[in-house]
Amino acid sequence: MTESKVQTPIEDFDWDAYANGETAGSKSREELINTYDESLKTAKDNEVVTGVVKSISKREVRVDIGMKSDAIIPVSEFRYNPDLKVGDEVEVFIETLEDKNGQLRLSHKKACQTRSWDRVNQALENDEIIKGYVKSRTKGGMIVDVFGIEAFLPGSQIDVRPIRDYDVFVDKTMEFKVVKINQEYKNVVVSHKALIEAELEAQKREIISKLEKGQVLEGKVKNITPYGVFVDLGGVDGLVHITDLSWGRVSDPREVVELDQDIKVVILDFDNEKKRIALGVKQLLPHPWDALDQTIKVGDHIKGRVVVMADYGAFVEVQPGVEGLIHVSEMSWSQHLRSAQDFLKVGDEVEAVVLTLDRDDRKMSLGIKQLKKDPWENIEEKYAIGSRHTAKVRNFTNFGVFVEIEEGVDGLIHISDLSWTKKIKHPSEFTQVGNDIEVQVLEIDKDNRRLSLGHKQLEENPWDVFETIFTVGSIHEGTITEVMDKGAVIALEYGVEGFATPKHLVKEDGTQAKLDEKLNFKVIEFNKDSKRIILSHSRIAEDANKTEARPQRPAAKKPRREEEAVATPAIEKTTLGDLGALQALKEQMQKEERK
Repeated sequence: MTESKVQTPIEDFDWDAYANGETAGSKSREELINTYDESLKTAKDNEVVTGVVKSISKREVRVDIGMKSDAIIPVSEFRYNPDLKVGDEVEVFIETLEDKNGQLRLSHKKACQTRSWDRVNQALENDEIIKGYVKSRTKGGMIVDVFGIEAFLPGSQIDVRPIRDYDVFVDKTMEFKVVKINQEYKNVVVSHKALIEAELEAQKREIISKLEKGQVLEGKVKNITPYGVFVDLGGVDGLVHITDLSWGRVSDPREVVELDQDIKVVILDFDNEKKRIALGVKQLLPHPWDALDQTIKVGDHIKGRVVVMADYGAFVEVQPGVEGLIHVSEMSWSQHLRSAQDFLKVGDEVEAVVLTLDRDDRKMSLGIKQLKKDPWENIEEKYAIGSRHTAKVRNFTNFGVFVEIEEGVDGLIHISDLSWTKKIKHPSEFTQVGNDIEVQVLEIDKDNRRLSLGHKQLEENPWDVFETIFTVGSIHEGTITEVMDKGAVIALEYGVEGFATPKHLVKEDGTQAKLDEKLNFKVIEFNKDSKRIILSHSRIAEDANKTEARPQRPAAKKPRREEEAVATPAIEKTTLGDLGALQALKEQMQKEERK
């Protein structure tokens, strides 16, 4: 922006010739007009120029800026200057050199604003320190008057310390630095903190240059965060991490310190370049492990409080700063994989046995299962081979059921020891996790802390009886319950199952027996050890045909009843109801079937 130039008179102007109507000097009239027009073109719209006050009235001030005409400005624009008088020079803003009425329009107020904006930009460019008046509070900071412009002072830029009461700064004149300007929206941001930081930076360098590890200093608590405490050491801040506040566990730093509290700290570490200082408080106190009772030894019982839980165990504080770990494997004699949260929770008061104690490394391991007697010490007495017990189903595998008779005493029921008669493909067909099941101890493996158990052994082996019923050659009625490529499963009496290959399922009319069909079957193989019965339906017809094809030989007359017996194929109609011992077996098998 430029001010209008002061025009000088033409030196060789000939006034006598001008009076006689002649050309002035050596210049033509056209040249004189051009010279005059050039003098008017030195001022432009939207410029700030200096004018002279020609007259003042109650409403208007007439100002001359060396143009064709003077401009009229409302006297209200000069109210800040009550001593204004004719002849004073004032700055004005050219709104337009010629409006629609051919008038020059000026503004003194806009000139002041433009000059203020230039002044603010100059302060930012030159990194100047300026003064401003704090007018009021606003959201997130303060409003400051700088050169007549409202600037924003963020709360974080008021001081290096957190500000708790903003109102104490209202109506105060303070020094600031312009830190940011938005040219488009005419927004200005100022900072008072920047001035303080510049001073503190020099102090910090001096303080840090004198720091040493292990040095004990006094400071004031400046800020408290969830992870630690910031301490002002007299111009430089240090951090006391939450783990360095106390030898004991601290969940919130406010449990130990409060704002503005004076505390002693020791320097643990510092970084000259990053200006980071690590401080400690607990290091000024004796280590709790040094005060641990010297009489405590492995095997002693000790009491404490659970302070931290993890899946793998619980940390128990036996005295402030002294903790021991109870691993989850030391919480129960049971070998089932479980989480520590199943046994303990934070805040529990517990009694434990000292398992290991290392005072040099300050480590201690504890156990609570040792408070109870190991159930495997007298396992042969309590769970003798052949003894019967009630167990809880814990989980399955394809080959059996894992059960727990009592905490720490586990056993396996092999799938083959679940039932005498049922062919079980998976243990889940027989029982469910969490159910009770009756068992008999078959074997004891003390080294691996595992029992071999059986369920079917609680009952007599019905195959001893079946051996007398399903004799080879005997015929029984059965129902086809399952058909496979290799043959079919046939359900017989008393819950027993037999098997027939496809060639033994051909009926007399040549068709194949189907699922759910009820037919007579002949026993062609019986194996008690493998609990296997092989059946044949087609063999019945084949044997009958062989008998008919055999040549008839004369024979002595036999009683009629014997002849009938020879002529009729032997079809056993064994009825267990006719035998007292077998009736009980039938009831037993039916009961098992219902299970």
